[in-house]
Amino acid sequence: MGIEHWDRERDGELTEAAMRRKLESRGYRVSRYVYPPGTWFPPHTHAVDKIDGVLSGRFELEMGGVRHVLEAGDMIAVPAGAVHSARVLGEEAVVSLDAVKI
Repeated sequence: MGIEHWDRERDGELTEAAMRRKLESRGYRVSRYVYPPGTWFPPHTHAVDKIDGVLSGRFELEMGGVRHVLEAGDMIAVPAGAVHSARVLGEEAVVSLDAVKI
């Protein structure tokens, strides 16, 4: 799984509304979450395909033995059934858009 980086030329300025529109146009239902420093999600799965998008802060997601560090404008697909874990890096809260395939 690779990280999709926000492309300012193609996608315009990174805003919550712009990332939400992009995810919704792909057929996802989008929710906004704020995770404070120290937040950790132990290994788990989801029954649906998801995309995690980061608006601010740094978020580490481990999946398939590979660690990805997501920063503002980064999005990563998490397939249904994929075991993954995640944690907030640093002292800044992560503002995230959690997109679930409809």
